[in-house]
Amino acid sequence: MSKISASEYRFCLILWESEPIEASKLTRICEEKLGWKRTTTYTVIKRLCESGIIVNHNGTVSSLISREEAETSEIDEMLNEKFEGSVPRFLRVRRSRCYRRGCPRDAASGRKDQEARLARGRSD
Repeated sequence: MSKISASEYRFCLILWESEPIEASKLTRICEEKLGWKRTTTYTVIKRLCESGIIVNHNGTVSSLISREEAETSEIDEMLNEKFEGSVPRFLRVRRSRCYRRGCPRDAASGRKDQEARLARGRSD
């Protein structure tokens, strides 16, 4: 599968929500949600059709890949490119980052713990 750029991915998110959809309606949605001109949307449709990611059949646009397939492909590419395909290596780096700075997912619970310690009069 061809790599999908960030803007193409945002377009695909819209498509996946509403497919199959008429290209003219899709251009209106992209103008509203992405601020794109009609010509920009049609350019992206053409490029993604050429890449085999979507299809435009008689003015109706549908995807040929699911969101999950696109995300899996992106993750696989990132693992191969940055971590030589090693999931354990990726997890070690991720864990290391979480220990140093705190995981974004854990930020709220970390704040609650800190607030609780302060309430008890401790700042450790």
